[in-house]
Amino acid sequence: MRHKNVVARVALIALLATVAVPGPAISRGPSPASTVDPNLFERVEVAALARGTAVTIQPQDPGARSAGTLDEGSILIEPSQRTGPMPAPVRPAQKAATPRTISRATWHHDREISWYGPGLYGNGMACGKKLTKTTIGVAHRTLPCGTLVTFRNPATGATVTAPVVDRGPFVSGRDWDLTRGACAAIDHCFTGSIDWKLAAR
Repeated sequence: MRHKNVVARVALIALLATVAVPGPAISRGPSPASTVDPNLFERVEVAALARGTAVTIQPQDPGARSAGTLDEGSILIEPSQRTGPMPAPVRPAQKAATPRTISRATWHHDREISWYGPGLYGNGMACGKKLTKTTIGVAHRTLPCGTLVTFRNPATGATVTAPVVDRGPFVSGRDWDLTRGACAAIDHCFTGSIDWKLAAR
């Protein structure tokens, strides 16, 4: 009886050992070195090809020693050995230039322009400076401060370029109001016609 118990215990221990200590899973040792049988390959020469067999790559020497086919006398060269000139790049045709006319400021004729100053000297103007007897400027209702305008007396041809320094005139039908300094420069200190144009900076 004791002998049977010993055998049973040994068998149980052996069984537990196989479960608790598994062997390496899916492991494989290195493959042994092998050689390729040379008899599996067949020697092929250009002469063995049928004359006129077309190649899939364009020849590197257009004109050409290979002429796009391979035969016994074909000579293939590397691209770096090309002796002929490289073809010129094809550039797309450009559209012809369209002529344009550049328009410059032209003279305009105003039938009624006024001037101002007496009784206002020392007062501030809309563009930030004070009005004096010698201030050369012009008042306009909408042009930005500093816009340069050239005025010409149509009777004498005298001109003066004045910046917009103030707002006005506030009389219907009038667009410009010269300061005393500006109207005196062209001898036009009265209400009447004048020529004007925007001056280039």
